[in-house]
Amino acid sequence: MTKLKTDMSSDVSFRLATLEDALCIGALGTQVWLTTYATGGIRPSLAREVIKHFSLDALSVTLAKPDRVLVLAEQKGHLVAFAQFRYGAEHPLLRVRPAVELERLYVQEAFTGKGIGKQLLRETEALTSVRGANAIWLSAWVGNRRALAFYIAQGYRDIGGDWYSFEGEDHENRVFAKSLN
Repeated sequence: MTKLKTDMSSDVSFRLATLEDALCIGALGTQVWLTTYATGGIRPSLAREVIKHFSLDALSVTLAKPDRVLVLAEQKGHLVAFAQFRYGAEHPLLRVRPAVELERLYVQEAFTGKGIGKQLLRETEALTSVRGANAIWLSAWVGNRRALAFYIAQGYRDIGGDWYSFEGEDHENRVFAKSLN
């Protein structure tokens, strides 16, 4: 278990994920994903998309990839949030290299508004900067107003629009970036 930092005020610790964490990451990821994106209920395309990313098999594959890193936030031994990023990820709107894509920053609803997401993002930025990244970028769904406001408040700049597509559905996103040096 790699411990990155502990904040005594919130009793939250941060560490790198291992393969043994896949089950809990999958459960938390599914919960947050459905709460965020299945706002009108669950239909087959959404169910397939969430399983594609958060099944035990899918997460085991993700955790084994050398370009993927997940940082976990735990409180009293319970997973409450995680950040997933990918090294070497480029985007046509981003001009700074090398860059890291923040693929997910998920906080369980009961723990939102407590600074855990902000702490987790800072841990991710520090870790990726130490490992040579000059910038971090992400895309956020336009319907997720809380996430859009969060990234702007954390110093990320909106650099343009993009689309996330699955099963013939297109979902508008905004791309955000931040220089790490």
